[in-house]
Amino acid sequence: MQQRLYPLGQQDFPGIINEGRVYVDKTMHAHRLITTNKYYFCLVHEDLVNLYLSACWRLYFGKAGAFKGMYIYDKWPFEPYPIISLSFNTLAYENNQLDESIKKRLHFIAASYAIELKTEETKEKFEELIKGLYKKYNKNVVILIDEYDKPLIDYLDKANLHKALENRDILKRFYSVLKDADPYLKLVFITGVSKFSKVSIFSDLNNLTDLSLADAYNEICGISQKELEENFVEELKAYDKEKIRKWYNGYKWDMNGFTVYNPFSLLSFFVNNGKYQNFWYTTGTPTFLMKMCREQHLYKFEEISINQDELGNFDIENLKIIPILFQTGYLTIKSENPILRNYKLSFPNQEVRESYLRNLADQYIGSNSYSSSNILESLLESLNNNDADLLKMSLNMAFAQIPYDLWQKENEQYYHAIVHLLFSLLNVYIFSEVHTQQGRADAIVIYEDQIYCMEFKLDQSAQDALDQIKSRGYTERFRDTGKPIHHIGINFSSEQKKVDDIIW
Repeated sequence: MQQRLYPLGQQDFPGIINEGRVYVDKTMHAHRLITTNKYYFCLVHEDLVNLYLSACWRLYFGKAGAFKGMYIYDKWPFEPYPIISLSFNTLAYENNQLDESIKKRLHFIAASYAIELKTEETKEKFEELIKGLYKKYNKNVVILIDEYDKPLIDYLDKANLHKALENRDILKRFYSVLKDADPYLKLVFITGVSKFSKVSIFSDLNNLTDLSLADAYNEICGISQKELEENFVEELKAYDKEKIRKWYNGYKWDMNGFTVYNPFSLLSFFVNNGKYQNFWYTTGTPTFLMKMCREQHLYKFEEISINQDELGNFDIENLKIIPILFQTGYLTIKSENPILRNYKLSFPNQEVRESYLRNLADQYIGSNSYSSSNILESLLESLNNNDADLLKMSLNMAFAQIPYDLWQKENEQYYHAIVHLLFSLLNVYIFSEVHTQQGRADAIVIYEDQIYCMEFKLDQSAQDALDQIKSRGYTERFRDTGKPIHHIGINFSSEQKKVDDIIW
């Protein structure tokens, strides 16, 4: 297969086109947006939307050449408009410099249009720039704001929450300008990875169209299966189409829409000649997400139920982990209950699932010197050889790494969480706290056509755990499958902080 040029990590739309790099045409969505309304918000992970913003910017720059052959080419006048473009990802706002950084950016934009800003306050400068551009060019102004919430997202851990609150107040004042500036605006397009309920763009701008869960724009920021097959014909001849889908597809923002691929991961896969890796995850995950999951004993991410209203926003001072995981791309919509208005969420694909669980397991274990990778090898061998001693050793390898200050009064929950995470990372089917007619089995693992039922006890005995499996018939449902069934009783010692006995 001839190596093609991919726009990996590039956000400059004209450069991509001029260099002959692969570009999936999304201008049909852009045309529908800009001819329908003028205020938009799009909630989506940064890697999925930056290139789209770059294309929007070029539409209002008045240069048609880059769009030749695309959907919008003969449908848009390509008339130039003044543009205010702000990407908070590029602003230096550390050490409480957010206000000053915004001012510098506004001055830079003003200078590029030969306009001098004379006011002092950031809010007034923004207003002055909008009106100055309108007056100079006698045209309404286009405003493109990317990652509006990054100065908040970066400080959501408890130690830095005061910085997030300070930045929130700065942003509220800044965005409040847009409501009264309506007569001077042509388009306002704002993106972020979250919807904070107390940021004023969602209260003052009551005409802001939220694309986050809109079925018409489900495919705006990802690559659909149809687009994959139309634009990457040769690649799909060389690689396993179904395996690519399993690893990198699965994102969905509307229940009735199609799932889409993460462009960054998909292009990285092609650039690396078909090597299946966790590309998107290497762009960075806030540590506070892992800490919140650990603190809330959250470790099961399959079929999480949440109300639609809860999914759309959250408050900095009352953080809820599930909306954050959805809004930052770690969970996506799998199904819907229209009566209760609930969504079922899960990981979008293998890439996100494997990476998040591995890092979460390391967060539970709490060791920098002994990662879950070492433990997984030993654990897998114990299953392959039906080796109780090796299973005991594998689990204790994990428990031995947990620092004393991480142990809680709910010790048993920590045991359960770590066992569940480790087995999940083996890509086996594990079901924790499985309900049966006579109670709840702690864990049922299905691996290579064999069934393992595990019962955990704390400061009792492995025999007690084994007796409970048998007396309550936890594996009765599997009796007619013909598959080998293993009963495993495990006892944890709170004093020794380890597994002290296993009967297999």
